[in-house]
Amino acid sequence: MTLRTQKSDTLVVVVRVDPAGLSRMLGDWSQPAQALPESLASALLDLIDAGFLPAGAILPSQRTCAATFQVSRQTVAEAFGILEAAGHIAALVGSGTRVRSGRAAVTTDGRLSSFSDTTSKMIDLSTGALPASSIARKVLAEAPVGMDEYFDTDGYFPAGLPVLREVIANRLTQDGLPTTPQQVMVTNGAQHACHLATQLLVSPGDTVLVEEPTYRGELEELRLAGARVETVPLTATTVDPDLLERGLARGPAMLHCQTTIHNPTGLTMSSDHRIALASLVDRYGVPVVEDCCSYDLTRSGIPAPMLARQASDDLVITLGTLSKLFWGGLRIGWLRASPTRVRQLVERRKADDLASPISTQLVAVSLMGYVEDARRERRELLRVGREVTCRTVSDLFPSWTWFRPQDGTGLWVDTHTDSQALAEAAKRLGIRLAPGPGYSAYDGQRTMLRLPVWHEPEEIVNALRMLQRVAVGR
Repeated sequence: MTLRTQKSDTLVVVVRVDPAGLSRMLGDWSQPAQALPESLASALLDLIDAGFLPAGAILPSQRTCAATFQVSRQTVAEAFGILEAAGHIAALVGSGTRVRSGRAAVTTDGRLSSFSDTTSKMIDLSTGALPASSIARKVLAEAPVGMDEYFDTDGYFPAGLPVLREVIANRLTQDGLPTTPQQVMVTNGAQHACHLATQLLVSPGDTVLVEEPTYRGELEELRLAGARVETVPLTATTVDPDLLERGLARGPAMLHCQTTIHNPTGLTMSSDHRIALASLVDRYGVPVVEDCCSYDLTRSGIPAPMLARQASDDLVITLGTLSKLFWGGLRIGWLRASPTRVRQLVERRKADDLASPISTQLVAVSLMGYVEDARRERRELLRVGREVTCRTVSDLFPSWTWFRPQDGTGLWVDTHTDSQALAEAAKRLGIRLAPGPGYSAYDGQRTMLRLPVWHEPEEIVNALRMLQRVAVGR
């Protein structure tokens, strides 16, 4: 979204706003009580006031905005006219429409916008986050056991409660990844773990290698870190091995990858490919952040193996979470690394938030005693949901295609059309979608769409039928 040009001895930073990123940041901008131009102008002004569209930013052309937002060019022209009359933007001949007023730039690209409003009445097909499991509901209804043991302490455990670190280490060991409590750090969810690992390994301007497509939360984190992102295309089986080796040979600051149930594709790397990747990582000495947040959600019930089992502990930081098995509202995630890396991460964490709440960690300890039950429950939920979603998509959208099999909480679908425009049109019917560009480092994946597979069958069928009318209407 940012283009740097050189003028004399001064570095001039020109922010060119990508239409897909603008669409994500705008969110559900159409308001029933307002005409479309007024709604669009109001939503754009909110972004300007918040600093997401800073002074000097160049907006997409009216024609491009109209195509992306699925409205007429006249609607965009009137919205721009409202903002220009108020002095917020200016149309300059030969250089496009620029923002004139606003706060200092706030670096974001809207990839996590689907986590912004859980009270919305929209049918949310943009996130794979699961509702609380029945086990979590039962345990959370009871007071945390053992809380009084910690009343005489200061309450700060930056690496996590020892008892929780131990049960996480034991679980990973049982799942085939030998782990000691000293290799585990408890975090406030997996996104917090991702943030800490990226902060530790990446400085502004560093090159980071990622899969294409990849988890949108990591892309947002790398943008905030000021990293230069390079991508390696993901195929139906793995990342391109030749391109991956070339990328690692250039000595990036970090490789981010998902070898177990990839988000958004739902694919799992084969054993041979994972061993080959570990060999490359060890050969070039590149630190790896391995996202294994969905490794529990296999159809077989056997947790997917991790890269950390094959590569050096000094190089691999593995991320996990309790959100997928139990509930995202717990905000309990974890990092698994060498004891030295864990100490480095703990020191960095102290300047961030000090520690996770003891009460929530004790709830997590109780929940970890029900892992196998939770896996069975999630497996059945996702099996039924995936069957319904796949069958309905095949019936209503026969031209849409996807790789089989896919695991995890979503279905990565090729619509063979503009998924961003489809998402904009769906907003008018109260449906929120997650189009492919949000999972791309360069806003690619333009025809791809990620659909969740955990909704109640009636809800997903009704939503997809409404979506079919939008797709046909286009």
